[in-house]
Amino acid sequence: MDSRRSTASAEKLSELVQHLGQVIRGKDEVLEMLVVAMLANGSVLMEDVPGVGKTTLAKALAKSIDLNFNRVQFTPDLLPSDIIGASVYNPVDGTFTFRPGPIFCNVLLADEINRASPRTQSALLESMSEGQVTVEGECRELTQPFFVLATQNPIDFHGTYPLPEAQLDRFLLQLHPGYPDPETEIDILHAQSQKHPIESLGAFLSGEELQTMQADVCNVTVERSVSGYMVNLVTKSRVDSRLKIGVSPRGSLMLFRASQAAAYYAGRDFVMPDDVQRMAPYVLSHRVILTSRARYGKISKNMVIEDILANVPVPV
Repeated sequence: MDSRRSTASAEKLSELVQHLGQVIRGKDEVLEMLVVAMLANGSVLMEDVPGVGKTTLAKALAKSIDLNFNRVQFTPDLLPSDIIGASVYNPVDGTFTFRPGPIFCNVLLADEINRASPRTQSALLESMSEGQVTVEGECRELTQPFFVLATQNPIDFHGTYPLPEAQLDRFLLQLHPGYPDPETEIDILHAQSQKHPIESLGAFLSGEELQTMQADVCNVTVERSVSGYMVNLVTKSRVDSRLKIGVSPRGSLMLFRASQAAAYYAGRDFVMPDDVQRMAPYVLSHRVILTSRARYGKISKNMVIEDILANVPVPV
């Protein structure tokens, strides 16, 4: 990959983050992680309390890319067919016609995903891992690129269902936007005094440009010592006494691709250990399960991953 081309792409992506910053203020790190996930063609789960801008963040990213976008509000009575689609009977000629659901798009916003039942949540599994859906025995390909931006409230909130481990494992990153600082919140109040900034947000990146960048990400070089460092991190998680389940091989693959995307975002055509260390908490934390003892001891998943990063030797 040409170094001048990667530098130009990095400048374009940096401008995209500034473009998103018109709507989402004071969250540059979260915005950068969203862009990195998009480059890796990976899905993102955003978890936090209501009202911190999770849905606005997803909508702003979708509007900034010239791609087809659909939103599904997840509720307890939502059915898998409401997402995937179903065959509809035509009484005139006695035939069935498939009516595609909202999943047939490029960017799917699954809003408050954990308010739907596990059966409905699982309707996304095949699409997130294989880019296709199976309806009534027939496999239907989804248009590429395809990724899911999901939001959820903390699972101890009333009326929510915890996402199954298999579902969590298919998200590339999990983000926690958090509350804005006081000065930023004052800016938000004034920015929305007349109208919401997202109303004037236009497309900044075309679908063709995004697909070209995603192809370039796959060509970012990863030295064997760096990939070995990734494997050492996930292997350590599998033997950590505080974890009941460590990171799966899918997690290794996700960390590999996320590190490539992070390097590309930084304007490089090779991955450094710094890229791995930056992405590991976002990629690995939601893939592990704490033991009961660790949970009651107020140990968080992030704390375990940070400990592993601090204790695994970094390749030179």
